[in-house]
Amino acid sequence: MSVAQLDIVFAAPHPDDLEIGCGGTIAALVGLGYRVGMVHLTDGEPTPRGTPETRVAEARAAAKVLGVQVCEILSLTNRELMDGPAARYALATVLRKYRPRILVGMAGRTPAASPDHYQSQLITEAARFCSQLTRWDDRFDGTAPHRVDHLVYRPVPGAAEIHHYPSRFVVDITATIDRKLQAIRCYRSQFDEARFERLAHFVRSMSGTEGGLCGYLYGELFALPRPLGIKDMVRLLGAWEVPPPFRSDLAR
Repeated sequence: MSVAQLDIVFAAPHPDDLEIGCGGTIAALVGLGYRVGMVHLTDGEPTPRGTPETRVAEARAAAKVLGVQVCEILSLTNRELMDGPAARYALATVLRKYRPRILVGMAGRTPAASPDHYQSQLITEAARFCSQLTRWDDRFDGTAPHRVDHLVYRPVPGAAEIHHYPSRFVVDITATIDRKLQAIRCYRSQFDEARFERLAHFVRSMSGTEGGLCGYLYGELFALPRPLGIKDMVRLLGAWEVPPPFRSDLAR
């Protein structure tokens, strides 16, 4: 594998979005030996609490906690993030540079929070398509076309609409939940002690709920825009990890 090539890239609009939404999965994949990249579409500033320099330093620290091989912060504009050619090309250039098989992005509208979240979904979907375009390398800093095989959504908890995705799966993050919270804790400019305690409670509660769907103590739920294709159903459907008295092998 090329030094520059990644197995999977996670993309979201602001530093801290990926850590909150996918931090446990990112750390788990790194632990399994995969090459993982994080892409923040903006630097997250301005905010009432930070500075561009602070946010970049916090993002680098969080990426180090999670152990990823690549962390990029694009120069798109926070608060004005919009799906359009420039944004699509910016993310597609990263995909063409690192050539991952899998791209993960946020999904869902958040009317009570930043509209950047939904725009990032549209950008991510379009960038995946743009990444494979031929005879247009000048739009992508001269990088060669690359087809990303799989697009994966990280649905936003509490999105405006209830979506019924063709398929969903849950990643077991029981072993990495603490590292996920440690990565979020790097964003001290955004989360003082009181805010962090509330966020940590939310993260543990949501991860417990999503993990419990599959018998895990903690999990992160993902979705696909198509059915999940498999070749070995028996291998896919491993041991059910719900503890007694619900395990079938302990039934009387």
